[in-house]
Amino acid sequence: MKKTLVTGADGFIGSHLVEQLIREGKKVKAFVYYNSFNTWGWLDTFPKELLEEIELFAGDIRDPNGVREALREVDEVFHLAALIAIPFSYHSPDTYVDTNVKGTLNVLQASKDLGTKRVLVTSTSEVYGTAQYVPIDEKHPFQGQSPYSATKIGADRLAESFYRSFEMPITIIRPFNTYGPRQSARAVIPTVITQLLSGMTEIKLGSLTPTRDFNYVKDTVQGFIDIAKSDKTIGQEINIATQQEISIGQLAQELIDQINPKARIICDEQRFRPEKSEVNRLLGSNKKIRELTVWEPKYSLTQGLAETIAFLKENLNRYKADIYNM
Repeated sequence: MKKTLVTGADGFIGSHLVEQLIREGKKVKAFVYYNSFNTWGWLDTFPKELLEEIELFAGDIRDPNGVREALREVDEVFHLAALIAIPFSYHSPDTYVDTNVKGTLNVLQASKDLGTKRVLVTSTSEVYGTAQYVPIDEKHPFQGQSPYSATKIGADRLAESFYRSFEMPITIIRPFNTYGPRQSARAVIPTVITQLLSGMTEIKLGSLTPTRDFNYVKDTVQGFIDIAKSDKTIGQEINIATQQEISIGQLAQELIDQINPKARIICDEQRFRPEKSEVNRLLGSNKKIRELTVWEPKYSLTQGLAETIAFLKENLNRYKADIYNM
């Protein structure tokens, strides 16, 4: 049986990916961030019988020795470990370089030396910056509009260089905005929902006009898995997108209508990105993933939001709705 390593397994998308890989009969090693509390992020919420099927490895993606050890006897790796919050990258860019660029380099170097059979590197739609045309396909120019996006561009280009220089079996997977259960409150959907569920009637947000292409997390995870199953995807950069967009203002109003129609939106200045850093439009093309795999999105935005609301109702104590989560 193939052994699969998932870095960032303790996070939002990573934990869902681990769960789905186990369901599909994979032997999974979960790379979680080492900490003195011995916590495993969202994996701590898994039932005991599911955790018993997972090989846990605590380490730091910035440490090349630990990454190499984690990759031993592994056939494929899904590399998701990253720092992703855009506002935090404005004042702590060094940590983003260390984690996103050097961390990816550690995975690539170890995979090359150990002969890992598939290497799937997670990118982000933020590498495109504001759309110069829509839908955004994989040939769209890159634009580093935040230190976060710049480090992800750097990580992607390193991955490309290892494919071209060493003929490594690498694929760059580029999901557009993923949402769903377990997402942190630094993202817009849980930010709005948790404020509403906490009884707030003034919902604080940044800019309302940008548009996003939202993927429900189960669709994103299935995209990862379907991409990994296809040899046609080796050497490719592939979007995971619904090819539909909605503005942040429209999205927030839809959630208000569902949860508390008496609430209203307040624009909070500290939540605005700098003008030239704001990505005003993201609408992805999913033509390539449909051509190279069997993937297609299963969840509508309405369905995905309903599942997300239900999860947050049950887990509201995990969120600090009254503060701005960077």
